Amino acid sequence: MKSQPSEPGPDSVSRDPAAAGAGTEAPPSPLRALAEPVQGRLAVAVALQAVAALAGVVPFIAVSRIAGRLTGGSPAGGDVLWPLVTLACVAGLLALACGTAAGALAHLADNELQLTLRRRLARHIGRLPLGRLTDKGTGEVKQAVQDDVSALHTLFAHTLLDVVAVLTAPLLALAYLFTVDWRLALVSVVPLLLGVFLFSRAMAGAVAQMAEFGAALGRISAAAVEFAAGIAVFKSFGRGRKAHERFVGATEGFADFFSGWVRATLVTSTAAVLVVAPAVVLLLLSVVGAVFVTSGWTTGAELVPFLLLGPAVAAPMGVVGPRIQQIRAGQAAAVRITALLHTPTLTEPATPAVPDGHQVSLRGVSFSYDGHTDVLRDVDLDLAPGTVTALVGPSGSGKSTLASLLPRFHDVSAGKVTLGGVDLRDIPATELYRRVGFVLQDVRLLRASVADNIRLGRPDATDEEVERCARAARIHDRVLDLPDGYATELGTAVTLSGGEAQRLSIARALLADAPVLVLDEATAYADPHSEALIQDALSALAAGRTLLVIAHRLSTIRSADRIVVLEDGRITEQGRHDELLAARGRYATLWEAQRTAQPDRTDGDPGRPPAPTAVARAADDIREGSAR
Repeated sequence: MKSQPSEPGPDSVSRDPAAAGAGTEAPPSPLRALAEPVQGRLAVAVALQAVAALAGVVPFIAVSRIAGRLTGGSPAGGDVLWPLVTLACVAGLLALACGTAAGALAHLADNELQLTLRRRLARHIGRLPLGRLTDKGTGEVKQAVQDDVSALHTLFAHTLLDVVAVLTAPLLALAYLFTVDWRLALVSVVPLLLGVFLFSRAMAGAVAQMAEFGAALGRISAAAVEFAAGIAVFKSFGRGRKAHERFVGATEGFADFFSGWVRATLVTSTAAVLVVAPAVVLLLLSVVGAVFVTSGWTTGAELVPFLLLGPAVAAPMGVVGPRIQQIRAGQAAAVRITALLHTPTLTEPATPAVPDGHQVSLRGVSFSYDGHTDVLRDVDLDLAPGTVTALVGPSGSGKSTLASLLPRFHDVSAGKVTLGGVDLRDIPATELYRRVGFVLQDVRLLRASVADNIRLGRPDATDEEVERCARAARIHDRVLDLPDGYATELGTAVTLSGGEAQRLSIARALLADAPVLVLDEATAYADPHSEALIQDALSALAAGRTLLVIAHRLSTIRSADRIVVLEDGRITEQGRHDELLAARGRYATLWEAQRTAQPDRTDGDPGRPPAPTAVARAADDIREGSAR
């Protein structure tokens, strides 16, 4: 697929290999790149946290010195002790002040980073092709905007300072202990080295195990969805006990895998935690220190600092597991956020053009989702103003893809689509969506009032205009039944049925009043009562407009001005209903297959023509308007 170059901006990056290799330095990691706007404040926070950690060790050193003066046999008057007491108090207050300042500064920097990232994401997502969002769904966007940004908060506001603290304090403690007795200092390092060794053994193969862990969870999720979706079918055929077998098998498989993983690492991981536990380190130093004291190799006063500071030397290993997990989670979140920010956006024209009329033309259009396999090939098609054109064909023939090019859900890989003689890529997005509207089967309503949902295309519309369009869309009476009428907020305690939501979206399209309309047959899954109301609403919406219809039931497009048959991404037939039946081609085959499988909804007389559908009535309305 030939993608259009994105407009240069703060959210875009060069994808040119030559440009990437032009510099001598490798590009920064995604994490560093995202943190760049606040890296100065984070550096200051790290420095303050380091000072706080170092200052936090000083009171212990002062206490050990006091203990030495008190037990050393020499006079220990106030002139000797008070300076040490003062030092301990000042250092403690300094640690408290610097730690508080570091936490506040890191949180302020993180708050600004979250705001900046979410604004960048909102701007960038607003410029993405709509097809990119509908294909991937909203899960990716939600994860980036909410979950991943929150993961960065944990990393920058908490984990970063914790890592600085647990690495800095032991260094000062160990340095001081070496000045007291280098032999006992070496003993205090033994638990740390042993913890590192055991932890590395426990983590051996963790990458592969984590991959299998994720795959096992995925199998459980897939089995759960299948279980929930298919249980009714299984029960209908008397196989209720079979419905949950795959789910149970997946959960048992996960339990076996996880139990095996835990058993394989239980001894080493538990040992890694135990050898650096403060109680174990204190016990080791007490026993070895007692031997040293009784042997005359050191004094009791010299043992005191090891009992106070020795456990702090091995402290980092006690928290390394959770911190590593948080760092990895932050790095993964940064990668996902960066990938979304680097997704190519729709190009905005350097010299915007305004269409002259509403003639739609496709010339030599080809399109591919992956850049390799063309879904559409060399499509030529004209949509004359005030006509109804229907797209039909077997599943996977490219109907929805072709229709998605008109509202520019995607850009073509080859050829061009024009509106009023102007390439869609040269029309500003705001101007394009004033002229091209769409009504799809999958209706999206905002968590806002009914009136605001209808006003989406025209925020300045009056209440009278909103009500008029709601009446035309056959949704006015249902709105009045809601607790607060048009002021009722949707998405909370109030929800609409599928047919009601569809009619609300039709009211929205009526208010927007776009002269070109793309219609994915909205009644395909509606019940008969909803279908009748939706067809009435669609008839009001389609009258007088240029209409492109994706037809699933051929009986709904018999009166269309032109029926276009797509097969394997190519137009193989086009004409009116009677002409295509007479040609005895693919359309006639599809028509006969649908008539055999599901007769038109009539009163039971196979010779009687079906009731006029929304498209049929729209075609009649358009022709009558043209005749007048």
